[in-house]
Amino acid sequence: MRTLIYLLIGILFGITMFKSEAASWFRIYEMFKFESFHMYGIIGSALVIGIIVVQLIKRLNIKSFYGETIHFHPKAKSFSRYMIGGVLFGLGWALAGACPGPMFTLIGAGYIPILVVIVASLLGTFVYGLLKDKLPH
Repeated sequence: MRTLIYLLIGILFGITMFKSEAASWFRIYEMFKFESFHMYGIIGSALVIGIIVVQLIKRLNIKSFYGETIHFHPKAKSFSRYMIGGVLFGLGWALAGACPGPMFTLIGAGYIPILVVIVASLLGTFVYGLLKDKLPH
């Protein structure tokens, strides 16, 4: 039953991404050229909703789907680590025209060439897993 719930949430997320044009390469291109507020509005809305949901989880002690307590662990603060990661992520996003969420939305919408980006993303994630202990903390 949980798998069905996750599938339905994923489908709803994909439809929302597609209908809001967050999966549109042209909208992303506009954003990186600072020509349109559209994507900044979507990202800003997601950020505000995320902050509210995290605060609700913490204050109301909301449990996971499995009934387990949700724990938030503080992350180590490293300017160079986040700067390098942010630049790499931004470059990949700008070159591919999609971040991880819309990549799968685009597959669902029938844009087959995005498979190249998904394979490259998976490969990059694998390489990061191999190198993460050698990277700055």
